[in-house]
Amino acid sequence: MNWDDTTDPAADDRLVGPVADGEDQAVEAALRPKDLDEFIGQEKVREQLDLVLRAARARGATADHVLLSGAPGLGKTTLSMIIAAEMAAPIRITSGPAIQHAGDLAAILSSLQEGEVLFLDEIHRMSRPAEEMLYMAMEDFRVDVIVGKGPGATAIPLELPPFTLVGATTRAGLLPPPLRDRFGFTAHMEFYERGELQRVVHRSAGLLDVEIDTAGAAEIAGRSRGTPRIANRLLRRVRDYAQVKADGVITREISRAALAVYEVDGRGLDRLDRAVLEALVKLFGGGPVGLSTLAVAVGEERETVEEVAEPFLVREGLLARTPRGRIATPAAWAHLGLTPPQQATAGNGQQDLFGT
Repeated sequence: MNWDDTTDPAADDRLVGPVADGEDQAVEAALRPKDLDEFIGQEKVREQLDLVLRAARARGATADHVLLSGAPGLGKTTLSMIIAAEMAAPIRITSGPAIQHAGDLAAILSSLQEGEVLFLDEIHRMSRPAEEMLYMAMEDFRVDVIVGKGPGATAIPLELPPFTLVGATTRAGLLPPPLRDRFGFTAHMEFYERGELQRVVHRSAGLLDVEIDTAGAAEIAGRSRGTPRIANRLLRRVRDYAQVKADGVITREISRAALAVYEVDGRGLDRLDRAVLEALVKLFGGGPVGLSTLAVAVGEERETVEEVAEPFLVREGLLARTPRGRIATPAAWAHLGLTPPQQATAGNGQQDLFGT
């Protein structure tokens, strides 16, 4: 339903990973909502964006530049396509890592049609020379093309037709202020509530011609980590299980059995997440323990633990990052069915300097 394609370097290919692979992208193309009324969730963003687009249409002008930030899989690419559809304009899609030189950006900008929407995914990863060229293009609809080198170089101004830039980023803090200030509308995409994800699952099941009951949809939604892309991926895997092991109808029992096969537990944790928690709790008594040591204990790279597993564990309140290292919270012990030692429960899960 609501997803975006991202090229984040910390992307993982797990079943509960938020980044789309080739299969996801192919399925998402068929499931994407086509307008704001069909888009589920992000109520405030939808309301604000609807006003921006309606006002632009009433003026007969192109819409303001739009910046969408938030975690992968929440709908940034989908919203960019909806913006183009609502404005009855074509859309051009590219990404920050693909624009390594100012000339790359100039080639794209010079070929835009009037009113066209340019979607720039992972905009924070664009090269600095291209970023500086984008400032003038966004503000004045003009770029200066440098011809020649050295003292004889000449800047030739190139006028651009009015266009709408939709920038998407998973790390808004990396955008320089001059670039952020040139967007007329900015929005942050929030993680979804379980009820919203349940609606996502129901709608996708209908489009995939899968029979699912309310309890089955709720079970999938509860394990989807607040992300529609993950909800749809889990739905497809549960559909496969239901077709092979049952009568094709997805119920709560079928959802639980299917996701047990894929090692996704009731809170959406998978094998890697549980391995991190179990190492922290069983090998190191709940911590604190250094990231490198923890990574060695679970047989993964340091970056994998830090950028793939930890964000969700921290958001769920199962792991905490402290100056002394990672610690397991009482909720982590409870999730693993264990009782934390006395010092782990004192002082909000942190031991004092001498471990007393």
